[in-house]
Amino acid sequence: MTYATLRQALAFAARGWPVLPCQPGQKSPATRHGVCDATTDPGQITAWFGRRPDWNLAIATGAPGPDVLDVDQHGEAGNGYAAFRQLRAAGLLDGARAWVRTPSGGLHAYFTGTDQRNGHLPAHHLDFRSRGGYVLTPPSQVDGNPYELVKTLHGRGALDWDAVTRHLHLQREPPSRHRQPGRYDLSGLARWVASQAEGNRNAGLFWAANRAIEADPAADLSPLAAAASQAEGNRNAGLFWAANRAIEADPAADLSPLAAAARQAGLGEREITRTLDSARKGGRTRTPAPDHQAEAGEV
Repeated sequence: MTYATLRQALAFAARGWPVLPCQPGQKSPATRHGVCDATTDPGQITAWFGRRPDWNLAIATGAPGPDVLDVDQHGEAGNGYAAFRQLRAAGLLDGARAWVRTPSGGLHAYFTGTDQRNGHLPAHHLDFRSRGGYVLTPPSQVDGNPYELVKTLHGRGALDWDAVTRHLHLQREPPSRHRQPGRYDLSGLARWVASQAEGNRNAGLFWAANRAIEADPAADLSPLAAAASQAEGNRNAGLFWAANRAIEADPAADLSPLAAAARQAGLGEREITRTLDSARKGGRTRTPAPDHQAEAGEV
């Protein structure tokens, strides 16, 4: 990193957000007292990052700094995007002012700071950082992977962590006996997928799988996978490309329909997980469609 870190630190401090340095490439504080050393003093900030521009930059959360919802990405162990989508649908995230992608492929959502306590919902892969916490912020990086601003939003509200907890406890998956799988006729979608040119079938499969899941969350996607019948060597590239397209449109996109379609098409679980994780981490990079030529802020 260069003096961009110092400039960003001073910009946060001018906003009233206390900052602190962390060890290069790590999340651990570089000062003796950790987050208690966070400050908005320009002189101290310049001394820190002017002398060590390689240090990571962290913001102390909780008023006067921001509150941050941390959507974790744990690979095969799961991620917090399903819970994040539920909260968005319920309007509980309308106050967000920015989204930042983390090095693991997770997401930080920034809100107006409060004096709430920090929280952790391990079953939903969510963490909440408020009073006494801190988060790394751009241009910091971990293991060579950066924190990156995804989107600046218009919200300037707070996140009610108690409301988040209550909502997610009430939105647990309904018992499967209430579902009636297989009621949606996929024959039309399957014929459409089969009619797509070889290089376009991955994108067609993803689109069709999403339409089927919208109509029936328990839909059997095997007819679509059979219709795709693409060459085995192209399946992984197609999965990665379609996942990137979904993430470009929505960083919290639900990739489960795509994973299900890939599973039905013959990809293994490890390969699916590895490919989707790679797309989450690298979704900021536009990837050309398989068998096609490449298409010609502030927190």
